[in-house]
Amino acid sequence: MATAAQWIEGARPRTLPNAIAPVLAGTGAAASLDGAVWWKAVLALLVSLALIIGVNFANDYSDGIRGTDDVRVGPVRLVGQKLASAAAVRNAAMLSLALAAVLGLILAATTAWWLLLIGAACLAGAWFYTGGSKPYGYSGFGEIAVFVFFGLVGVLGTEFVQAERIDWAGVVLAVSVGAFSSAVLVANNLRDIPTDSQSGKVTLAVKLGDPRTRTLQLALLAVPFAGTLALLARTPFALVGLLAIPLAVRANAPVRAGKGGLELIPALRDSGLAMLAWSILTALALGFA
Repeated sequence: MATAAQWIEGARPRTLPNAIAPVLAGTGAAASLDGAVWWKAVLALLVSLALIIGVNFANDYSDGIRGTDDVRVGPVRLVGQKLASAAAVRNAAMLSLALAAVLGLILAATTAWWLLLIGAACLAGAWFYTGGSKPYGYSGFGEIAVFVFFGLVGVLGTEFVQAERIDWAGVVLAVSVGAFSSAVLVANNLRDIPTDSQSGKVTLAVKLGDPRTRTLQLALLAVPFAGTLALLARTPFALVGLLAIPLAVRANAPVRAGKGGLELIPALRDSGLAMLAWSILTALALGFA
């Protein structure tokens, strides 16, 4: 039986900035339109958190039963390390995704019915990332999915449920947060190139190879700061987003230095922290615009 600490580690708390940042950014976009609604922002945050925890447990389950996690560098793998049964981890994933669905239903009921379709797409994307007979995460589409779901959908969905419209600033925020989220996954998959190649998991990093994956991570971390410059058209306060640059530089340092294995874990953590800092600063700037 896994301990409580192992279950928490299995939920991969280092990925939580990927769930928090889009809601912060989307709320900032809504606030800049004088449309922020605090209880909808809280609901959107809970949906996002439940969704990412569900994704993490679903990945643990699917990778574990395939044997992908039998040899893996990084955080706890509940199924792969035989700390918990596959059924228990699958049930944890289903429970988290069900909670996301229920909370999402409330947002859809109070905003627009067609949001149910987007919610269904999010749930399907969460499960089939590594689940099913042909998981898209095994074919190099993981970064695209993260960009879409934790960038475009997360930010613009949060903006829409509050302000009931989206605008160009929201799009800039969505692209920026999506790039940050993808940078986190790129660092993760860079670390796992040797074991993924061995197990047959063909991620984008496996396809690109080590050198080009390192270049991609740097490019993705640069995108949000280009977004900062674009947001100056909305408010000069957006410049505060540039204060997150040192965190982004630190996040890229192990990648830039050619590190591998466990030495790349700080790149995941710091990419998430850079994303969170940038989103907080930019959301506050737009809120005061």
